[in-house]
Parts: sequence; structure tokens; C-alpha cells
Amino acid sequence: MSAEPIGPAPRTTGPDEYEVIHLGGEAAAVVPLDDYRRLKALEQAATPEALDAAEAAARSAAMDEWEAAGRPGAVSHEEFMAEILGSGV
Repeated sequence: MSAEPIGPAPRTTGPDEYEVIHLGGEAAAVVPLDDYRRLKALEQAATPEALDAAEAAARSAAMDEWEAAGRPGAVSHEEFMAEILGSGV
């Protein structure tokens, strides 16, 4: 497995300024350990409704990024719905 940056390292560490790498065929964000611990603590303390809302917001953001990138590797409607709804095909 290799971790290769796909862009320059950020100058600051705001919420949308983490370095993104490709790792094992997936994109991953390099975040400070304190941020990771805070996110895990928030996840554990969140209500099921808040977790559902956060998951929906994350999927919406991913879809916005995908559309902004010109829909690379576009998939069928069925594959897209399975992905967006979190079910297997």
C-alpha cells in the first residue's frame, strides 16, 4: 500500500484544508490526531438522528464534488442509487 499526496500540503488546517491521499484504492484525508479524536468522540456522543443527518450531508458533499469534477467514471442509475442509499448491488 502506498500513500501518495494528490495535491500540495495545506498551509493551515481548517476543516476543508486537509491533505488528501490515495491509499489502497480509496481517497483519505490526513488529519491531525487531535481532530480525529474529537470526531470519534462526537460520533460516539451523537444521537442516531444526528449520525443519519451527518451521513446524508457527507453523501451530498461527495455527490457535489463528483458533479463538479465532471462526473468521472459515471455509473448507471441503479449503481448510483445503491451507492447513495448505502446498499450493495
